[in-house]
Amino acid sequence: MNRVDFPTLALRAEVFPKTIADRTRKVYDRVSFIYPASTFFFHSNAHKYVMEESGIQDGSRVLEVACGSGEMFRRLVHKNRRGETIGVDISPNMAAKTQREARRDFPGQKTYCQAVDARALPFRDESFDSVVVCYLLELLGQDDVVSVLEELHRVLKPKCKLSLVLIGQNTELFNRAYRVAGSVAPAFWGRQVEQSVPGLIRDLDFRILKDRVLRQGFYPSRVLIAQK
Repeated sequence: MNRVDFPTLALRAEVFPKTIADRTRKVYDRVSFIYPASTFFFHSNAHKYVMEESGIQDGSRVLEVACGSGEMFRRLVHKNRRGETIGVDISPNMAAKTQREARRDFPGQKTYCQAVDARALPFRDESFDSVVVCYLLELLGQDDVVSVLEELHRVLKPKCKLSLVLIGQNTELFNRAYRVAGSVAPAFWGRQVEQSVPGLIRDLDFRILKDRVLRQGFYPSRVLIAQK
């Protein structure tokens, strides 16, 4: 069983900032055992598309931010058998679950997951060949969205790719339902942000290579593949 060594500034759960991020951590800690069902029914098509278009090469150094219950993380590890695959999540329970399952399914591979606040990633500048982020930005306040995107840009190597998966906003009925859900449980559902994100990543000098809207049942996702 290998552990990936990297300089870490990871925050313990009890010292995360007392913001919506703290509430989100608590909610996702509680639902970590049932969250895979959501991934299976709503997210897997978008995950498959990322794997097809992200250009991840076996033997590279890959980071997934907001690894959740690990469905996407396991895809990344399977693709990157000779490399290092690192996952972070604000929920300690989610990170621990993903770590256990990755080491069970891929013994001996270089995988490591831990609880980290994405606004302060504990990695050196330009240290990853690929960065993948799925359904995270919806859970952040506007200033935090910008902070996280700046961190993603910082840790990604030049000419390498960022893959972002967002909750789609192209169906009014879904949008109305999502606004209701977000008002009832904002720390779990967050808010839709996909229409503003392309402009924000362009402001950071990313170049968008792929922009695709996918549906899984009634659930829309938007996938952006961008190059630093």
